[in-house]
Amino acid sequence: MSETTKDNKPIRVGLVSLGCAKNLVDSEIMLGSLLKEGVEITNDADTADAVIVNTCSFIDSSKEESVDAILEADAVREAGNRNQALVVAGCLTQRYGEQLSELIPEVDRFMGIDQVDQIARIVREAITRRQSRVQAPAAKDGARKTRANKVVSDLPSGGNESPADGVAVVTEYEKRPKYVPDYATPRFRLTPKHFAYLKIAEGCNHPCSFCTIPRMRGSHRSRAQADVVADARALVADGVREINLISQDSTYYGLDLRPDRKGSIASPEKFTAASRALPAGSTTLCTLLRELEQIDGDFWVRLLYTHPAHWTDELIQTIAECRKVARYIDIPLQHIHPVMLERMRRETSKQYIVDLIQRIREGIPGIAIRTTFIVGFPGETEEYFEDLMQFIEDTRFERLGVFTYSREEGTPSSRMVSQIHGNTRKRRARQIMELQRSISIDHGRSMVGKIIRVLPEKLATASELSLAKIQSWEHGHLRQGGDTDTAATAAIGDQELIMVCRGEADAPDIDGRVYVPDSSIEEGEFINVRITGHTDYDLIGEVV
Repeated sequence: MSETTKDNKPIRVGLVSLGCAKNLVDSEIMLGSLLKEGVEITNDADTADAVIVNTCSFIDSSKEESVDAILEADAVREAGNRNQALVVAGCLTQRYGEQLSELIPEVDRFMGIDQVDQIARIVREAITRRQSRVQAPAAKDGARKTRANKVVSDLPSGGNESPADGVAVVTEYEKRPKYVPDYATPRFRLTPKHFAYLKIAEGCNHPCSFCTIPRMRGSHRSRAQADVVADARALVADGVREINLISQDSTYYGLDLRPDRKGSIASPEKFTAASRALPAGSTTLCTLLRELEQIDGDFWVRLLYTHPAHWTDELIQTIAECRKVARYIDIPLQHIHPVMLERMRRETSKQYIVDLIQRIREGIPGIAIRTTFIVGFPGETEEYFEDLMQFIEDTRFERLGVFTYSREEGTPSSRMVSQIHGNTRKRRARQIMELQRSISIDHGRSMVGKIIRVLPEKLATASELSLAKIQSWEHGHLRQGGDTDTAATAAIGDQELIMVCRGEADAPDIDGRVYVPDSSIEEGEFINVRITGHTDYDLIGEVV
């Protein structure tokens, strides 16, 4: 049944999606559920009956961005459409629960991660609530950015605490999420037609001492393999040329479905043993990749968010034998020094990581490895940091991002002694990215003359390229800004239009690009290009 307003017009909803690709899929599910119920989707906030802000709370910067987006949505409606309802979803709500009702009373409805497929009901309730509140203007306490910082600083240390007396509870969430989407779940894709994200699991079982994701997203829970394959087959039939497999830990996929399981598996030794002991026909990431390989069509499968503790020789062999699986892996390592790995509770040793990288590169020729590191973690001495720098110099990752440690309340690391000063954290991040920049330049130089397959994304002008930067909450900064961002336009010359492409080594919105100065190329269809030049992080090519 269609959702309508009092004057029998369809309800119109706008949405702002923040954070990672996993959060983007939740946004797509919300939009699909709304459309199924007859709700119209709009990009015009002034005409929307409700606006949804799907938030992130991965680190302090993402929390501030989320709160600022909420306050901005409220400011827009105060200026032009005071009857508009404001709904807040995602990790910020899941993490802090009802406390947000007190800190941001302008919001009409908060909802958790488990409620994404119930969004039509929640929007309807938010609109009803807004109609009863619209008479009085919302209280303001300073400029938006200043207030956003204040809200973040006032968030409780434990999360999910009860609100102060007298505050109306308008939050709906489960403290331990259990929801996982399936093929039947309505979905409206927000990505371009040629690529999509495919969530294969939710939640995480890892005990990393710096991370809040298991508390926000719950325990690892895999989708059924047949369900994932059906989803992938439909995406390929719809013209998708790149399927990006995502979850909190893609390498753990299927292990929670094993019969008679007793808890989660953390260490590499236990994981390998459990994988080998699986009955014939059991679901694993390997069986999923091999079945995806059998789908008819010309497309890539890209594997994101793998944990180093859960790699096996079978997975390396599977990727090597599946030609539709991109020669690319995303494997966040976080650090390399043994003391840091132990304090981070990463379940891997330095020697294990060194050996794993060697096994992957030997077993999958041409593989591009992306990783991320955290600098400034409590107790990181200059000696430990230099050990990390030397490891990066020796390993020469094709893709690399870095985070400065964020002290997240409620995590074991937030209570550790020897917290590192913010300036030291920033300086160490700059040093790593300066080192990685030189490695990236060497990699680009080695690519000149080679022919690679790329996926054309869109035409862009030289001025647009000069402003482009890449940043992701989950992968850290790839570009530092400044003169290096204009190198592409200098290398391309005076071409008015440039086709922006990605190779197998480039995940969307995270990694580098391949610029081809040819406006006749069709978007979203694979082509071969010869690499003729490079910038600090990107490549220049010509069609062959």
